[in-house]
Amino acid sequence: MAAATQDLERFVRDALAQGQSRAQVQAILAQAGWPPEQVRSALSTYADVDFPVPVPRPRPYLSAREAFFYLVLFATLYLWAFHTGSLLFDLINYAFPDASTYDAPWTRGHQSMRWSVAWILIAYPVFLLVARKLSRELAHSPVKRLSAVRRWLTYLTLFIAATTLISDMAVLVFNVLGGELSVRFVLKVVVVAAIAGGIFSYYLLDLRREEVEA
Repeated sequence: MAAATQDLERFVRDALAQGQSRAQVQAILAQAGWPPEQVRSALSTYADVDFPVPVPRPRPYLSAREAFFYLVLFATLYLWAFHTGSLLFDLINYAFPDASTYDAPWTRGHQSMRWSVAWILIAYPVFLLVARKLSRELAHSPVKRLSAVRRWLTYLTLFIAATTLISDMAVLVFNVLGGELSVRFVLKVVVVAAIAGGIFSYYLLDLRREEVEA
């Protein structure tokens, strides 16, 4: 696979060096059966500038510092999402108690709510600070958008969010088929869908925006 990628990049470099346009190179590679994403990636290796020979773009590289910040970013995102959901679940339980097990729902959920609020008050500000710092770095150096750790963690987040949404819908359908719907249950389904769906939509749009800019 690595050898094929090197061959593709070498072909693109030689074609551009001989004066072929990017559109011509892309068209001929498409005729040869190369996947569009690989062609775009190979073409993006060289800057679209007026110069006698192809000018390579700077390549992203992985550093321990970069990995640290992205791990903190996504870890705090997961913590915020989980504890926000937990807090909302406790509030729903308090507003719509289960009559069969009713024994002071506020007392039962008080400690859980305290933990959730504590985590939210710590994790969310840290997430915002790290996200702001990384956004500034990306604006200053767009090539960092191609960071391997950033893309892997983004796709992992999409996978977790998609799995959560699918599971949420499956539980909803299961209860609908069993005729076991209640306001309390529906609200919890909505909470999970809103949190997971919001995260999924944001990062999916972010990836698509990168593809358009590339």
